[in-house]
Amino acid sequence: ASPCSPRPNATRFVCTEPTLSTFPKGLPTTTVAISVEFTALATLLPTALAGLPRLRELHLSSNLLSALPEPLLSPVPTLRILDLTGNLLSDLPAGIFTSAHQLQHLALSGNQLQALKPTWFRHLLQLQRLDLAANELAEVPAEVFRPLRALRSLDLSHNRLATLAPGALAGLRALEQLDLEGNRLGTLLPSTFAPVPALRLLFLQDNKLQALPAGIFLPLPHLRVLDLARNQLQALELPPRSSGPPLDLDISGNPWDCECQLLEVLRQAAPQLVAARDTLCARPPRHRGREVAELSRAGDVAC
Repeated sequence: ASPCSPRPNATRFVCTEPTLSTFPKGLPTTTVAISVEFTALATLLPTALAGLPRLRELHLSSNLLSALPEPLLSPVPTLRILDLTGNLLSDLPAGIFTSAHQLQHLALSGNQLQALKPTWFRHLLQLQRLDLAANELAEVPAEVFRPLRALRSLDLSHNRLATLAPGALAGLRALEQLDLEGNRLGTLLPSTFAPVPALRLLFLQDNKLQALPAGIFLPLPHLRVLDLARNQLQALELPPRSSGPPLDLDISGNPWDCECQLLEVLRQAAPQLVAARDTLCARPPRHRGREVAELSRAGDVAC
């Protein structure tokens, strides 16, 4: 007998049998959620999901899938959640999501995706969370996310992004969380964040940022968390100070130039500094090794 046999009239099917290599057949039409994870599943037939008109969740993480058939999701227009984390996908068919109008959460992290196709996102008008972390993406094409007007969270961390093209974030008016941690970003355009005015959390740590354009965070009046740790920054730009709680700010692990400009920016913005002990001055020589927060509080007679 094959592992993980379906039960009649069940609404959920779960299988984490390591030896499973073919997608289960004969699932009841009552099925609402499927979890086939941590198995040896390497291929799916185009008809794998036929006869499952109520399916809302499909969890296929940590399998061995290297390709998906284009019609896979056609029989399940009610799908809300699709998790393909930790497979071997280097590409997806252009029309894979054409019928997935109700999809709200799409997880593709930990694959080998090389490029983003605009056709993937054209019909995902209700998508709220998109996880593309830990792939091999070297660029975000301009306008690629424009249809995603409901998107609230976008994770592009741990890819190979060295820059963000003009319009890379165009259309993401509802976006609240953006994760760009662990890429190769060296520079950002002044207008990078203009398309995402609702942003509340921005993660830019562990990149190669050497400077921030003047006013880059001005379009972000609602920003509550900003992580710039472990870059190569010497000078700081911050979003406008709001009437709400102070900005949670991590600027540790950068070679700060503790001249008057930095101290004044911190004094005016009054952020809540995270990891203050690791936020040290690199220059001028008289302040080298001092904590930026302490110096900012004490002031500098030279200013």
